Amino acid sequence: MSSFKNVLYFQTGLGVLANIVLLFFYIFIILGHRPKPTDLISCQLSFVHIMVVLIGGDILLADIFESLNIGNDFKCKTTFYLFRVMRGLSICITCLLSVFQAVTISPNNSVWAKFKQKLRKYMTHVFLCIWFFNFSFSTNQIFYVGGFTNVSETNQMQVTKSCSLLPMNYIIRGLIFTISISRDVFLVGVMLTTSVYMVIFLFRHQRQCKHLHSFSHLRESPEKRATQTIMLLVSFFVVLYWMDFIISFTSEMLRMYDPVILTLQKFMMYAYPTVTPLVQISSDNRIIIMLKNIQSKHHHSFS
Repeated sequence: MSSFKNVLYFQTGLGVLANIVLLFFYIFIILGHRPKPTDLISCQLSFVHIMVVLIGGDILLADIFESLNIGNDFKCKTTFYLFRVMRGLSICITCLLSVFQAVTISPNNSVWAKFKQKLRKYMTHVFLCIWFFNFSFSTNQIFYVGGFTNVSETNQMQVTKSCSLLPMNYIIRGLIFTISISRDVFLVGVMLTTSVYMVIFLFRHQRQCKHLHSFSHLRESPEKRATQTIMLLVSFFVVLYWMDFIISFTSEMLRMYDPVILTLQKFMMYAYPTVTPLVQISSDNRIIIMLKNIQSKHHHSFS
């Protein structure tokens, strides 16, 4: 168990470091150059993933609350609420990234073409709606999460060492669960739909380009590389999401959270925020060139 926790700590550190590098890169691009619309989306995704890892790992808020001597009940409500908000933002922004890439690569005579300019024009409005929706959607965490006292006396379900889910009406619990799963199934369905569309488009595009260009030229296409990266991230997210959902649903139905299961669930929750920046860094030539330039300048300064 201790060795597994060490792996979890290493994963957390790697995820935070990789996302910070990616976040600073996108801020640099947005402020100093002409950013692509996907840069704005990826910048927010990096920030959200930093918060997911820090809040979910009880790293950021634990020290803040301890220094301010804030009660355990408030700590639990705040932590669970912000974590749910960031988790919701992660799935929404990933979905937006997938949709935007599908719209970007679509030909001018396709159904998606009419959304190209509209999506670019109203990007800020879309961001505001996504953030407002998730901050509003997760307010139930404030009322049904609290500091852990005694399970046998209060019928609480302990989910961490110091936090628990408070008893709630079966109708309310079923309503919250139905709304939550409906949102997630809809967004995952959109991701899968856009991914299938991109796969079909790339396959057709490759067949057409074989008559005009060499295969190596097609392989180096930035659009194709970006599309493959997003499809990989979406596929990875969907697999991890359903694994996490099965564990969460089973634990809540049984009203029991085993410490080993909870640690395994955290490992899966942190996997996507950790892998995403590593995949993006390795697939974006601009980041690779920037890192090589920094390394070259660092080497020359010491020489």
